[in-house]
Amino acid sequence: MSIIIKDLHAKIGDTEILKGVNLEIPKGEVHAIMGINGSGKSTLSKVIAGHDDYQVTSGTIEMDGQDILDMDVDERSREGVFLAFQYPMEIPGVSNANFIRAALNARLPEGEELDAVAYYKELYAKMDGLEMDRKFTARAVNEGFSGGEKKRNEILQMAMLEPKYCILDETDSGLDIDALKIVSRGVNSLRTEDRGFLIITHYQRLLNYIKPDVVHVMYDGQIIKSGGPELALELEEQGYEQFKPASV
Repeated sequence: MSIIIKDLHAKIGDTEILKGVNLEIPKGEVHAIMGINGSGKSTLSKVIAGHDDYQVTSGTIEMDGQDILDMDVDERSREGVFLAFQYPMEIPGVSNANFIRAALNARLPEGEELDAVAYYKELYAKMDGLEMDRKFTARAVNEGFSGGEKKRNEILQMAMLEPKYCILDETDSGLDIDALKIVSRGVNSLRTEDRGFLIITHYQRLLNYIKPDVVHVMYDGQIIKSGGPELALELEEQGYEQFKPASV
């Protein structure tokens, strides 16, 4: 079972950004995409999640054999796609605890609701693992949070929702080394044979803590090279220019 992307083309407005992406993310594997700014990495993550600013012009995205391109964002989420944003949004007036609880209730059969005691027990356990003060349950989602707190909050949501496929869009940006270690530990705790990961990053340092199975290089809207974890080290040492297609 996997997410399979074939010859995916997408644009925003009149600008084509994805120009034929081919990628497979099997459950049980961590795939990392690296590339320069503007190469299409974040666009790919948002297109998979169903962001309506982007128009898919051709190609397919299948998840576990099911075409998801015609699904709305919430449908994709309920089917098991989770996107951790590079810049998490603030949601004034909605507490963290109520936000996550509402998301979990939306996944239950009609008429069923979470047991409150069990919910808070699990929530507190996940927060402890991310070294989050329990006062954050009552605070509005991301409002007044530091960069590191916002990223931990994204991982908390992911841990509670337990998606099939986790997409992390530059989760390491803006994190100091201590926060990076905590966030990475939270991600690693979710690695199972039944869950796939797509991690988007510029830098090798995140991959020192979250070991990828496969590393992909993205350039000008396409994946131009794939390899093992050693590819990230090569990029760190030599840069992206070596992989630039001769025709570009």
